[in-house]
Amino acid sequence: MSKINKAVLDTHAFIWLMQGSKELTGESIKKIESYGHNHALYISAISLWEVTMLEKKGRIILHQPCHQWLEQALEVPGLTVENISPLIAVESSQLPGEFHGDPADRLIVATSRTLQAMLITRDSKILHYSKSEHIQCIKI
Repeated sequence: MSKINKAVLDTHAFIWLMQGSKELTGESIKKIESYGHNHALYISAISLWEVTMLEKKGRIILHQPCHQWLEQALEVPGLTVENISPLIAVESSQLPGEFHGDPADRLIVATSRTLQAMLITRDSKILHYSKSEHIQCIKI
């Protein structure tokens, strides 16, 4: 496969990065920051919804109101929110091979495929899917 010079952050990677989580190694942070420095770091718009739902359900704790946390998090240099375009919506419903039915994961994978970008994740189902070479991932 050719060298990919763009990356999409999975939702958990975005949260970990913004919260300075020890889940991310220094090497992982350097990789993410290198994409940001090149203005080639993306997050799917569905990840913003996922953050709000995780916070509402108490699965993550944000130390400020959710909308303020998101506004601050989205100020990361070089990070772009990729909206759910008609192409991404269709791609999410027509992913090649076998992929599970979680709509958010499907949209994140479709975003990565549409942008021809690496997907930065630790999600085991997505990493397993990447073995089919329908998507390229960086495991964090």
